[in-house]
Amino acid sequence: MAFINSISPYQRVRRSTYQIMLLVLLCLIPGIFLQSYFFGFANLLQIVLAGTVALLSEAIVLKLRQRPVLATIKDGSALVTGVLIAIAIPPLAPWWIAVIGTVFAIVFVKQLYGGLGQNIFNPAMAAYVLLLISFPVQMTTWIPVQSLHPFLLTLMDQISAILTGFTLDGYTVEQLNISIDGLTMATPLDTARNGLHGGETISEILNSRAYKASSWQAFQWVNLGFLLGGLVLLYKRVIQWVIPVSFLTGISVFSFIAFAYNPDLNISPLFHLFSGATMLGAFFILTDPVTASTTVKGRCFYALLIALIVVLIRNVGGYPDAVAFAVLLGNMCVPFIDYYTQPKVYGRSS
Repeated sequence: MAFINSISPYQRVRRSTYQIMLLVLLCLIPGIFLQSYFFGFANLLQIVLAGTVALLSEAIVLKLRQRPVLATIKDGSALVTGVLIAIAIPPLAPWWIAVIGTVFAIVFVKQLYGGLGQNIFNPAMAAYVLLLISFPVQMTTWIPVQSLHPFLLTLMDQISAILTGFTLDGYTVEQLNISIDGLTMATPLDTARNGLHGGETISEILNSRAYKASSWQAFQWVNLGFLLGGLVLLYKRVIQWVIPVSFLTGISVFSFIAFAYNPDLNISPLFHLFSGATMLGAFFILTDPVTASTTVKGRCFYALLIALIVVLIRNVGGYPDAVAFAVLLGNMCVPFIDYYTQPKVYGRSS
């Protein structure tokens, strides 16, 4: 009998970074398609803009650092970061929002730490938090779904709105943010948060005109799209099941506890699961191999910690969605989690 000696990791399927990033981009397509279907092609314009800026930013920094440019850019990691940032921002956000966020993610969060594999924070989520804190108005101005638009928006109108803030007919993004029934557009999580802070109960919020105009069905479909892409990543073994399953389980359990304690003041687990960036975070953000925990137990604790923070911020915090904040806090705890969850060395008692 012949034995073959090899070193870890013992993987049956070996993929390059480029192949992994390509699969991630392909699995993002269902969610991106549904997002574009409901909110218009401006979403695709933001993706093109952020992706281009990401590649240019990385190329410039690599040139300044005297590192190989083409070989690094071809791995696709910068492009994935740009696409994730574009997905997270409102479709008609000003062009400079995508530019500032992408440059910050690539230059300050990724390259200044040494490049791919050295950064301690998820670049896309760090950029999102920077943009949300610095430009809250632009980052929370979501237009209604196309069926609720008070004005007909052509592709040129959307390009003009992104570049100048006005459509070809002179309408501002704020005017486009008004649905047919005259209500200002907000995301379902934002509508629920504002209603609770205004003294309404969950049942009153769900039956209100504001919530029915919040495109809640569209956000559910978008989450289903990212769920589908995430399942493909699991099937292809690009990611492991521990983090997404632990995160979604944690979201369900923690939100159920709050909901069972007071259903009038806390949203249901199903609402949590299919609102905001839950599915995008579960399969495409938390599973980042660079910034996530590296041990099996650690990945479970890491995902549960982020789930707990998400539920706490959504229920009692000042921001409607909390995935980005929770991920960054989870990234900070990774060294601590890894230290206390590392497996014991064989033959030693501790």
